[in-house]
Amino acid sequence: MTLRQFRHHLGAPSSDLIVAASADGVLGYALLFHRRGSQVARVYSIAVATAARGQGVGDRLLQRLETIARTYGLSEVRLEVRKDNAGALALYERRGYRRFGERLGYYEDGADAWRLSKSLLPRRRRRERLARP
Repeated sequence: MTLRQFRHHLGAPSSDLIVAASADGVLGYALLFHRRGSQVARVYSIAVATAARGQGVGDRLLQRLETIARTYGLSEVRLEVRKDNAGALALYERRGYRRFGERLGYYEDGADAWRLSKSLLPRRRRRERLARP
């Protein structure tokens, strides 16, 4: 993401940026997109500083994004993750995200991505929604 894009997202009403920090500095950030009229939020980016990896920062950022999406009344969160990013993929799957597709050549370097999704609806509401004709 370019600095210009990042600045745009900071002020956009359709995005939420959260930052994890300590006395030593920034540990990571996460950016969530949501569109008016849509029930789906999109995790655009999660980044954790190298020194903070393995400390649960990414997990806490993701949890917070899900909480924010719920406050907007959204029912689903989607994201893309590099197919070769085993650590991130494991985190998302532990948090209940499921693969539903792929994007070939998605990243600037030509790497492929998995598309992942997680329902934010309580289990009971999901069953009711699926049972409707």
